Parts: sequence; C-alpha cells; structure tokens
Amino acid sequence: MFLLFLLPGNAFFGTVEARADFRICNDTKSLVGAALGYREEGTWVSEGWFQLPPETCSSLIEGDLSSRFYYIYAEDADNGGQWRGDVFLCTQEREFRIEGVQDCFKRGLVKTGFFEIDTGNRTSWMVRLTEQGQSAQPQTEASQ
Repeated sequence: MFLLFLLPGNAFFGTVEARADFRICNDTKSLVGAALGYREEGTWVSEGWFQLPPETCSSLIEGDLSSRFYYIYAEDADNGGQWRGDVFLCTQEREFRIEGVQDCFKRGLVKTGFFEIDTGNRTSWMVRLTEQGQSAQPQTEASQ
C-alpha cells in the first residue's frame, strides 16, 4: 500500500528557502520511477521516467508553475506497486516526452493511469510518495 501527500510548494519545514517548482519526494526505501503529465499550449504532454532514489526529493519542473492541474504516475522499481489514477496518458518503457493522448496503442505506446494534482494555481507544489497507504490528502506545514 502507498500513501500520497500533496503539499503546497510554499509550505516547508525549518528555514529552507522556498523556491517555485513542482517537486516530488520519494519517502520510501525503494527506487521510484515517476512520469508527469500536463497541458502545454492546448496539447497533452507526458514525460518520464524521473528516477527518484529512496528518501529524496526532486524538482520535475523548475520555476513557477504555469498550469493548475498536473498528473503523476509512479512505480516502486524495487518492490512493485504503483501510485496511479484514472486520467489516462501515453507512456513507454524508456525515457520519453510524448505529445497527445490519442491512439497510445496504435503509436506503439502504453496507456497509463495518472492521478490528478490540483495546485489551485499556486506557483509551486510538492508531492510526497510513501509506503503507508493508497489515499491522498493535502497537507500543509508551517515554516519556523
């Protein structure tokens, strides 16, 4: 079972300097591969695989976010298991950047279920992937 925490990007612990990015944190003890989906100038785009070592965070998009909605699919590369949803985008086994969601199979691609992230039009956001369950909940943290 996996748990997903969604965090507005401007909420950090301690005195870490906030920066505008779309970050994903792998809070598991396994290597995780992640794919990201979004709309760019009216076209669906999916890209991956972002390799997330255990217990690390990485910026998938650097700088201010330009969309309200982003989509994530991730796999535990060591133990199996997935973080997925019901928004289908195209992926493939090797590194990719794919435009469009039509005819994934006809194009030799895989149709993969991503989960939706609603950033509420914030300029930064953080997603945390954990091993503890499959539910998702927003979480905020106070800066000190």
